[in-house]
Amino acid sequence: MSAPLGGDRLALDITAAAHTRLEVTTAAATIALRGCTPDPATYDVRLTVGADASLHWLPQPLISTYGSSLHQTYRLELDGRSHVLLREEQLLGRSAEPPGHLSTRLTVLRAGRTILDQQTVYGTQAPAWDGPAVLGGHRATGQLLLITPDLESPPAPILLGDPSRGHCILSPLADDAALLATAIAPTLAGLRQLLDAALTHAVDTGRSA
Repeated sequence: MSAPLGGDRLALDITAAAHTRLEVTTAAATIALRGCTPDPATYDVRLTVGADASLHWLPQPLISTYGSSLHQTYRLELDGRSHVLLREEQLLGRSAEPPGHLSTRLTVLRAGRTILDQQTVYGTQAPAWDGPAVLGGHRATGQLLLITPDLESPPAPILLGDPSRGHCILSPLADDAALLATAIAPTLAGLRQLLDAALTHAVDTGRSA
């Protein structure tokens, strides 16, 4: 969709009730664009997953275009028996274009306890966002979150990829039922390959355990 524009306020509230299965995606990429006001746009997603319910949140990428400003938040509230697969991907700028200002925050609560709360900021207002400690010159970034009570033995942290084609780190969270993969790559296609590889490794490791 050609939104959000600067100044827009968008919000989604999605609930997967107990014993249901829900998969949510989008028809096309979300494009953050410059608006007629310098005010940033906000895009807030609130996801609630009940007992023995499954939610797959798999939207198309978010593209941060030159001159745009977007603050995006995800808040997940899960039951202790919830199953979640969440993927988010960002492309910082279109072809040969610098990105706008992009701030994203992901907060996850499981059985009332916070198991993840992280924020990332990209663009000219964020010092060193493109340096070797953050993106290292790459323009595609994203993460994949897997939460399942069936994960009896979380794998040890593993690094996937190589410097030229991007990296992905897959690691367990403090909650034994949760795994987080974070990746950077030159392109969206490369990013998706890394996140898919991380998911395959996580699932295979869980089965072998």
